[in-house]
Amino acid sequence: MTVRNLQVAPDSSDITRPPGGNATTCPAAPGAGGLSSGEAAQRLARDGGNVLPARRPPPLWRRVVSQLRDPLVLVLLAAAGFTLATADFTDASVILFVIVVNTTVGVIQEVKAERAISALSALTAPAARVVRDGTNREVPAADLVAGDLLVLAEGDIVPADAHVVEASALLIDEAALTGESAPVDKSAGPDGPTADVSAGTVVVRGRGHAIITATGAASAMGRIAAMMTTAPAMTPLQRRLAGVGRLLAAAALVLCAVVLALGVFRGQPLQLMIVTAITLVVAAVPESLPAVVTLSLALGARRMTARNAVIRRLPAVETLGSVTVLATDKTGTLTEGRMVLRQLWTPTGEAQVEGSGYAPHGDVRRDDTVVADGDVPDLTRLLRAAVLCNDGSLQPPDGDNPDWLPVGDPTEVALLTGAAKLGIDRETLHAQLPRIGEEPFDSVRKRMSTTHRLPDGTTRIVCKGAPEAILQPEVLADPADLIDRAAARADALAADGYRVLAVVQADHTPSTDSGSLEQGLSLLGLVAILDPPRASAGATIAACQRAGITPVLITGDHPATAGAIAVELGIIDAGDDVVDCRTVEPGARAGQGARVFARATPQQKVAIIDALRTAGQVVAMTGDGVNDGPALHRADIGVAMGKRGTEVARQAADLVLADDELGTVVAAAEEGRRVYANIRRFLLYALSGGAAEIAVMLAGPFVGLALPLLPAQILWINLITHGLPGLALGSEPVDADVMDKPPRPPSETILGAGLWQRILRVGVVIAAVTVGVGVWAHATDRPWQTLTFLALGVTQLAVALGSRARPGTRANPMLLAAVAAALALQLAGIYLPPLQSLLGTQPLAITDLLIVTAVASLGYAAIRLDRRVHITHRPPPHSMTSTRTADPAA
Repeated sequence: MTVRNLQVAPDSSDITRPPGGNATTCPAAPGAGGLSSGEAAQRLARDGGNVLPARRPPPLWRRVVSQLRDPLVLVLLAAAGFTLATADFTDASVILFVIVVNTTVGVIQEVKAERAISALSALTAPAARVVRDGTNREVPAADLVAGDLLVLAEGDIVPADAHVVEASALLIDEAALTGESAPVDKSAGPDGPTADVSAGTVVVRGRGHAIITATGAASAMGRIAAMMTTAPAMTPLQRRLAGVGRLLAAAALVLCAVVLALGVFRGQPLQLMIVTAITLVVAAVPESLPAVVTLSLALGARRMTARNAVIRRLPAVETLGSVTVLATDKTGTLTEGRMVLRQLWTPTGEAQVEGSGYAPHGDVRRDDTVVADGDVPDLTRLLRAAVLCNDGSLQPPDGDNPDWLPVGDPTEVALLTGAAKLGIDRETLHAQLPRIGEEPFDSVRKRMSTTHRLPDGTTRIVCKGAPEAILQPEVLADPADLIDRAAARADALAADGYRVLAVVQADHTPSTDSGSLEQGLSLLGLVAILDPPRASAGATIAACQRAGITPVLITGDHPATAGAIAVELGIIDAGDDVVDCRTVEPGARAGQGARVFARATPQQKVAIIDALRTAGQVVAMTGDGVNDGPALHRADIGVAMGKRGTEVARQAADLVLADDELGTVVAAAEEGRRVYANIRRFLLYALSGGAAEIAVMLAGPFVGLALPLLPAQILWINLITHGLPGLALGSEPVDADVMDKPPRPPSETILGAGLWQRILRVGVVIAAVTVGVGVWAHATDRPWQTLTFLALGVTQLAVALGSRARPGTRANPMLLAAVAAALALQLAGIYLPPLQSLLGTQPLAITDLLIVTAVASLGYAAIRLDRRVHITHRPPPHSMTSTRTADPAA
């Protein structure tokens, strides 16, 4: 539920007992005058203002340094240094440009993430009403201090933690803070849940006085803010790329030393071999990788936006494809976030109410037959009474809002909506039977009563409330067996996750003693209300399970409600355990495989997320409330609701769902898997080409080719093959069955699942073709170095064509254009005089060109054949059973 920044209501400091009502006063309440202005000023100076502490942001240079410490960036910096040493200013400029862009994007995203803390401040009321010096006054919320006597009225946002000392029908919506879907009744009394209110919650009904107990950092909001100060951890992709960077750095140093030593040993000039060794180091580093990763993530983010998933941190795009656990809250995510009347029970029979939301559209059915007002007298009496004993109202759609809006307690509004579906009009009924007295609901009595004047001058008392408070002999005049039947049915409905209310009434003469109004009543029936599952939630959960993603429900709601929703949606089976976080340590149970957690506090949500991550899972957490903020921040990827989510949740999240549909997460996960597959596809292409270049340089001297390629030729091939074709590979479409496969294990490296073996196999083919062409050209007295240069470049481009996800289709025409452009550049390096001089090449005969092009097609055949024969043996993340799946990089 979204907490709106409502304006302070008009003055309601004189809390008087309404007709038939009661106001409670705590014996320990201070004088009605509240604090003096002087005392408040002293406490403000001593304790500080009612604001959340602001963390001093790190300086810009420190942010930049932290981005440059990434291992892959360090390798690129070294590569830039090497290219500068060889006077290849073009390559050096490209590499440095990529580093600058990546660093800039990283710094910007880091700054955006810090807005999560500042967003918390926006939830506190800009002003609040307190009693000071014996009078009511409005003061800035930031100037509130512990001990202030706070005045609360309907529509107020509670500005600080406080203890209720006086209340009249006070009802607080705590959904954003606790996840509890139903508002909570508050009354004066000892410390405890029923007497304490927290900053950021909303007064739904009633009024009261409360003494402020904690402000700023010491409040519930401040404690949540403190849980969101840790820096976000590296994403799985960032960790994997860091490992690749370290591997490439080590390999580059070793290869540099080996090539240098071999060349000097065979009598080559030292200076030439130093340049050649540095060139091979550059060849070993796929300098286009950061650009490919950035482009793939950016394209994925754009595609996700088109599917209503807005990415706030670019690396989170790929993280979605790694997710093994989807942890979700209940209210507003799996459910509609709106209370709906679903079941009716009377001594005569039962009925079901259809429809969703607060719009009075839907049918009431009994025995599969649609019924209306007048058709079923027992249901009419039940719902008429529920409308009379009701303080809620419905606001119809208007020009500013196309939806029906609830006014008052959502439970009571749900009763009005259900009655309207039967044909009962609230305004008409209240005009016929005007209210002349009331006894408001409170947590002690657990019931509400209203008195109405009948046309014949008699009065009717209507009472609704908790079954345990109403289904009692001292309240009802009904037979004991009927009371027992009703109590058993109420228990069964509660076990199914419903909020159950009993409704009773009786008519009295005007002379009836007011003290006996709630005695001798007749049971009309039971009403069962719930926050129903979203229509799409079941399909979304099933899609997650097909994709190998385990759904986990974490909510602040009641265990029975959480369990009923989880069973209905297929998260757990009937009879499976629901962890009650009030009595069990949830972190330990999360590590043991529990899937439903109820009554979870913000701290416990974080503990559950940490336990799942410690167990090796990649966790996505969805939420919309303030209470979800820390868990969203701690998860591998936080997912917030865009429409009804609080600003705190949105700022703490990596992904915001513009349509508030959980199914959008599954669509985003598909895009994440596509991005990861394309990154692996590029690595296969780029590293196999780099490995082939190194193999050619190492093998050449042993087959009579003293120096197969010049340093400038190697750099040229690297530039044209890793440039446009490499970037275009990041746009490859997703495999049709990608969401029918389990996610990759979190511990799998980016070169895992057989990718490095594929790199070696394809690299051997490229090297064999290149060396074979060189030996043939050398033996036949052709320009063997130029032909070797041509064969190496064209074979790599053939591999790029063979790497397409859907060859033979028009998917990703960018790759076809990129390969054509790269081929043109390769030929330009042979036939254009300026480039001939730069690269040391000679023009070739057309027949030689055609022969080499035909032989280079073996690169295409090799990558396609390797795709068919390569099978990945990958255990699914949630079992020890191995599966055989196609490599997503194929």
